[in-house]
Amino acid sequence: MTPALEQVRARVASQKTLLPELYGGIDFDRLPERWTEDPSQAIVKDRAPGGVAMTDYELELVRAYTMLGDVVADAYAALMPKIPFRRLIDMLQAACAHGVESIDGAPPELVAFIHDMERIPDWVDMDMVREGARLDLNATANISPFAIRGAFIATFLNKYSALPMAMTGTLSNQTAARRVRETAHFFACTVLPGALDRYGEGFKAAAMVRLMHSMVRVNVMRTGRWDAEVYGMPIPQVDQMPAGLIPIFLLAFRMLREGRREFTPGERAQVELARYRCFLLGLPEDLLADTPEGIVRMMTARNTTLRESFDDEVCGSLIRATLSAYLPQDDSYASQLHDQLERRFAKLIFVQHFLGGDRALAAKMGIPIGPDDLVLGTLVGVGVAAQVKAFELAEMIPGVRDVASWFLAKRVESLVAGYGHARFTTDASKYRPTAAAA
Repeated sequence: MTPALEQVRARVASQKTLLPELYGGIDFDRLPERWTEDPSQAIVKDRAPGGVAMTDYELELVRAYTMLGDVVADAYAALMPKIPFRRLIDMLQAACAHGVESIDGAPPELVAFIHDMERIPDWVDMDMVREGARLDLNATANISPFAIRGAFIATFLNKYSALPMAMTGTLSNQTAARRVRETAHFFACTVLPGALDRYGEGFKAAAMVRLMHSMVRVNVMRTGRWDAEVYGMPIPQVDQMPAGLIPIFLLAFRMLREGRREFTPGERAQVELARYRCFLLGLPEDLLADTPEGIVRMMTARNTTLRESFDDEVCGSLIRATLSAYLPQDDSYASQLHDQLERRFAKLIFVQHFLGGDRALAAKMGIPIGPDDLVLGTLVGVGVAAQVKAFELAEMIPGVRDVASWFLAKRVESLVAGYGHARFTTDASKYRPTAAAA
């Protein structure tokens, strides 16, 4: 059941009393500069893509959630420095692996955090989620190793949403590489068999991502240099929508162009995977629409109210640091070759899908597209498309489908191992607030 807007606004306002140390000085009734009523000033101008116009409800819902962090995870992260940083991590990992009851003297904040994640909403069908994960193995195994960097840097195109990452030190190549690997690790491990079950690796990864985001919020707010009147809430819930929901947004948009309004069984499974994964990450359920029209309307409400602003010191530096980062964890010839091919494909993905193919604009950002980028990136794209198509055909053959799924799962397991152990943490001692936040 969709909660009344009054309930949503009350939940947002509760942050002020629940965590006064962090949010007591924020006026939750005041819209930050990042919010715009005028779509001509937003990152996306069209409020009726595919002929589907958002309603006042979606607009007001996104308006409210623009100022919502993560009530339960923020409370746990705020225990720093009362509880050592490493201890917080260890207790969360133990609670994920063995249950919160296994921890002597577990803080009530940790109990609330874990119980929030253990709650399974009525709409969740775990069999459907598992099927969605199985179907997602193809894209994860064959597309993600080459596309993850290009998709990751797309999140840096707006200063309002990118600033927290700049303040965490992601401007360095080393940190940028780690962030990309952590992102890739999360999405890859969550499609493995059983990963999203209560004691699966995907469940634990989601918990660690939530804690990492909350640690960013806590540390950014404690710097005293975060301007909430300009930037709103650091990493608000609405800013997690693009990464978590972009695959099903693109699916929904394509369906509307085709004149379809009903998901196929396979599409429905993939939608439910994305929705449940986002739920584990702490996104409010009412942001997780379950129809093509609803998905498009909700994403449109977010994108057409985020003010357009590209700051080269923040956005450009993040993009360049991420593109120049060496992602493999070894220097073998094979790893170096993969890095060169992946980097060129990532550049093409970024420019084509997020800059509208504007190579001149890319060059101004410090991302020139040369002939070698075009040739090698295109060859990678052709190879990736061929592999994806081959496994799509295998999916249609009953006797071959299970073998193909097993093979893809093994490939994803290898990718997860290659990304290394994801820490999903942020070190408060290394925060370097930018001048933009002063």
